[in-house]
Amino acid sequence: MRTTELTRPAELPLLARLAADRATGALLRDGGTLFLSDGAVVHAESDAAPGIDVLLTTTGRLPAERWQEAVDRAGAHCRVGRHLVDSGSLGDGELEICHLNALFDAAYFALAPSDGPTRFRQGAVHWLGPIRPVRAEHVARESRRRRDLLDGLWPWPAVDTSPVTRHPSARAPAVPHRQRAVLDLADGLRRPAQIARLLGRPAFHTLIDVRRLAAAGHIRTPHASEPPPAPHPVPDWVADLSADPDIALLRRLRDALEARL
Repeated sequence: MRTTELTRPAELPLLARLAADRATGALLRDGGTLFLSDGAVVHAESDAAPGIDVLLTTTGRLPAERWQEAVDRAGAHCRVGRHLVDSGSLGDGELEICHLNALFDAAYFALAPSDGPTRFRQGAVHWLGPIRPVRAEHVARESRRRRDLLDGLWPWPAVDTSPVTRHPSARAPAVPHRQRAVLDLADGLRRPAQIARLLGRPAFHTLIDVRRLAAAGHIRTPHASEPPPAPHPVPDWVADLSADPDIALLRRLRDALEARL
């Protein structure tokens, strides 16, 4: 297994080159890792995003012991995903949707702009095994779309990585139920990634809630610089998205899956 060191690369040209070369291996960056097979992205991991295990077990969809059993029995053979389906723990479609949710979530952080080194570990494979490969250009485009969406909601990126706390305000609007769960965990110590894990939600969806709460005056970061003086106008196209980002993502995943059938 050969590791190539590429210092301070241009983010998208590097991924495009690996895709064009039909590379197989792991692209390691400061924000996370993309696993490629034959040039397509097959999995992604990031410390900032809950893994597929958290998304399945924290919500109660899959008992933790059932997940651990799959890892113990099939992890060494890189077939954990297949084992979950063959054992009847999950359906094929259910696994694909959850996997794509986790993949795009982690890829957003893995492809974040960074001055750190990037390495490509040729031949590396992930223990989850093949589920649904995604073209590298689609992963890159979705990461850009998500970054633009967050900036449009509230241009204060410090709120994404700093501990967040509630900011009492008599003039702040009422908080929807989904955002209330996030606000209840904003104790001045937890970062959005930690809140996402506790709730069993994708980190990006939690960032959407955090930025909306910050824009509404409900949240502040005690250890970050001051936010913008006024909320950034929300683009008109944001209104077309569901208030629940899970639903919006599932619709896009459904359309993508149907297009491949």
